[in-house]
Amino acid sequence: MKFIVSSQVLLKSLQSIGGVLGSNSTLPILDNFLFSLQDEKLTITASDIETTMTIVVPVIKHESEGLVAIPAKLLQDTLKTFGDIPITFNVSLDNQSIELITDDGKFKMSGFDGNEFPTLPELSNTKSISIKAEILEQAISKTLFATGNDELRPVMMGVNFEFTDRGMILVGTDAHKLVKYTNKSIQSEHVDSFVIPKKPLNQLKNNLGKTNGEVQIQYNKVNALFEFENFSMVCRLVDSKYPNYESVIPKDNPNTLIVDRVQLLNKIRRVSFFSNQSTNQIRLSIHGQELVLSAEDLDYTNEAHERLNCSFKGSDMEIGFNSKFLLEMLNNIDSEQIKLELSSPGRAGILLPYLLEESDEEILMLVMPIMLNN
Repeated sequence: MKFIVSSQVLLKSLQSIGGVLGSNSTLPILDNFLFSLQDEKLTITASDIETTMTIVVPVIKHESEGLVAIPAKLLQDTLKTFGDIPITFNVSLDNQSIELITDDGKFKMSGFDGNEFPTLPELSNTKSISIKAEILEQAISKTLFATGNDELRPVMMGVNFEFTDRGMILVGTDAHKLVKYTNKSIQSEHVDSFVIPKKPLNQLKNNLGKTNGEVQIQYNKVNALFEFENFSMVCRLVDSKYPNYESVIPKDNPNTLIVDRVQLLNKIRRVSFFSNQSTNQIRLSIHGQELVLSAEDLDYTNEAHERLNCSFKGSDMEIGFNSKFLLEMLNNIDSEQIKLELSSPGRAGILLPYLLEESDEEILMLVMPIMLNN
């Protein structure tokens, strides 16, 4: 097996799929990239069993085809030290020895039999949908940060995808915060839902920015396949039913606050430095058309107050929130102003972009309050 490839093209390709490799894999073969040269195409695969990513890399020249697994870390570390130069890969398929040849040097490493690499799962009885890469990247970015990290509740560690005839809905939640993203332009004949874990979604999101085209999604009850240009990813779905998130979104919120997003973001960030580091609690006191943000840490006698003008309809109130959650949410809203809908200090607040025009894209963020100590 022999071929010549650009070192930088190869490195970028490996980096785009290398994030899927596990740090403590139970199968030693999964610490390798699978190189397959067939029909003048070099296909490279990385897998952690649950998720498999492949990319097709252009070769400058090739002489003989084959299949070999090459140590991922050693190969990437070596490629990072080169400029953009042609590298010849000369692989002996008898003993899996690999030679990397450049104009100035030669590097030898031991590979593994490519046939030991797990085979790509074949999807049967699939349904499919096509989505613009830009829209899919936006949808994942807006919801992924809200997912949880509790391994005892794997369904909360993923994003729920719903396809309906009214639009595509993505939901992420960790039970303290929830984000529901809707895009009405993506309509499907089939009404379906499935949950994708956050690790493969992170890897997919990192690659979606490299294309302007369409992403083809195929899915069944076990796996989902995402394909665009020279890249594909197949991942196992979370085998659990997503919680009924609509039941936790309060519908009757008589108190409405409209405020400048960037001003609120900066003031929360500043005030939060003075909050208790274990609770990150800040207090929102709304009186008339004025919002006062305050935080204190009694252990260190730290305290901060900031005020800003707002538009408020409803009864004066005080409510506490985790400042980290508010900052994450405000960073993931694009509008100049935001609307905060509240009912009482003990019920969840709803954060929405305040838009004057209709849009295909809707985003609703829910944050649970923290009980205040008066």
